[in-house]
Amino acid sequence: MEEINNIEVVPCTESNYLKPFRVHYNQNGTKKSWDFMRTHDSVSVLIFNTTSHCFILVKQFRPAVYMCEWEKAKTKTSQEAEKTEEGEASESQEGPSASAGESPSQWPPASAGVTYELCAGLVDKPDLSLEEIARQEVLEECGYDVPASKLKRITSYRSGVGVTGSKQTMFYAEVSDDNCVSAGGGEPREGELIEVVKVPLHEAMTFAYDERIPKTMGVIFSFIWFHNNMSPKYKISTNV
Repeated sequence: MEEINNIEVVPCTESNYLKPFRVHYNQNGTKKSWDFMRTHDSVSVLIFNTTSHCFILVKQFRPAVYMCEWEKAKTKTSQEAEKTEEGEASESQEGPSASAGESPSQWPPASAGVTYELCAGLVDKPDLSLEEIARQEVLEECGYDVPASKLKRITSYRSGVGVTGSKQTMFYAEVSDDNCVSAGGGEPREGELIEVVKVPLHEAMTFAYDERIPKTMGVIFSFIWFHNNMSPKYKISTNV
């Protein structure tokens, strides 16, 4: 998953997933403009294994996250280079000093773009209900065969409101080891490379609030939802 190389950044002139637009409008008499992306709505699923009392998440490389980290690293490198040049200019007047050391690599490690997420997928099959799409994603990404009728709708919300405004609908699914029919991992034909991750229930909230673990807001929100609505059923602390 983390063997990322031959990186090339090019303009995106056409995409099956994102379409950029600019809207002009008047608000309270003030003329404004806003750039946005049209994209698909999506579903996500909080999966809880009742056999092992753990949550089932997915871990994957996200190029957008990686490039954000690259931009930060590039800015930091540029600032450090400026400080070095200023220091060298000062040293040239005061005399020589120790070497500043090697400059950082151009690209950060691939791990900078790896995130923990809920099982999720795009709503791009008009002939299927949201529950059926969610069921397919659970099967493909995590390997559990769960009837669509067993998916509990938690809520829906807008994501990326400053850029896309798309809607995501979140579901809850209880599974057992008996429901596991494959190792999951996503659909290779669609370019997916997914690692299935288990988070023990008693470690869930520690995991959610650990800023060293890169994760989506969906993970944090769904763990809080479970703590408030489902934990009493299992009588196990979620470490809040």
